[in-house]
Amino acid sequence: MTQTTTQNLRICQIQFPEIELRTRDAHKLRGYFGDLFKEHAPLLSNHFEDGSFRYRYPLVQYKVIRKTPMLIGINEGAELLTQLFLRIDHLDIDGKTFPVNTKNISQQQERIGFSEELVEYKFNTLWMALNQENFKKFSSLKDQKEESKMLDKLLVSHVLGFFKNIDLYLEPDERLIAKGKLQQKTTRFKDQKMLGFTGTFMINALLPDHIGIGKSVSRGFGTIVRDV
Repeated sequence: MTQTTTQNLRICQIQFPEIELRTRDAHKLRGYFGDLFKEHAPLLSNHFEDGSFRYRYPLVQYKVIRKTPMLIGINEGAELLTQLFLRIDHLDIDGKTFPVNTKNISQQQERIGFSEELVEYKFNTLWMALNQENFKKFSSLKDQKEESKMLDKLLVSHVLGFFKNIDLYLEPDERLIAKGKLQQKTTRFKDQKMLGFTGTFMINALLPDHIGIGKSVSRGFGTIVRDV
């Protein structure tokens, strides 16, 4: 049997099951924890102490999944969330204080990388696939077939980008192929109307549940889970 390129990824997940927030509040979680633990800002908010941006895939991500606030830590981010877990006794969102009476933490090693078989995933939050440049290209496409082809290429690109940022590199003959069943949705982001996508996709890659791909993953966008 051919050996494929994979590695173990440490994942830490913290949930606050007694607190209900809106999906769009995920970025407020990011702001709250970034302020609360400023000494860890490079990991918690992808900003350095001088305010400059850390241009790396975020190793701590903030989600609101089915109204439940959730933090996801990857590798160093997982280690940091484990250290901070006992210090989290409340959340402050928009000036409203939510006491944390119950919080759940789970840790696991996830195998990620190339897969010999296609695996199906679904987006739990909107996938922000397009930047300014490729939004123009997408808008100029003439039919749904061309749109789907472009989105499939972007899925591959975003997964490869995730792999690169956690120092996993596929062999030249390990070519990713993706096929999405996606629907367009509009949302407001930073007071601007944005185009996002929801639905499912298949790709020959192993990915952990609840990580994000695409743009603004630290703010909860592009969250995936295996579709079983």
